Amino acid sequence: MATVLITTALVLAIIYAVPFLVYALGTVVADLKPPEGSSPARFLISVLVSKVGMAFAFVFIFFIARTSLSGQWQLYALAWLLMLVIGEVGQAIGPGYSRKEAIAGVISEAIYVPLSAYAASRMIGL
Repeated sequence: MATVLITTALVLAIIYAVPFLVYALGTVVADLKPPEGSSPARFLISVLVSKVGMAFAFVFIFFIARTSLSGQWQLYALAWLLMLVIGEVGQAIGPGYSRKEAIAGVISEAIYVPLSAYAASRMIGL
């Protein structure tokens, strides 16, 4: 159980840090703007809360499915990546979310999902 909690903390660190790096680069390269109508602290806390939930789900499902995966953490990462990319596309279609934000989201997900799946496979084992 301790390994699952440590893995969850590691995955949380990955999925919380990578988007900030990508979005920071996006502000320099693509003039990506921070969200309006909220303080930076409130925004960071809201991102953290959503990422905590995702980290728990990611690791818990991985832990339960680890024997079925038969060492194919890449397949697990692909399933999560597809789900998240479709979510980004859905947000980009709706109001209040720009194409630039969606692209930054997809780039960050393409980095942190495989990293998280690899970390989980190394920590929990397959």
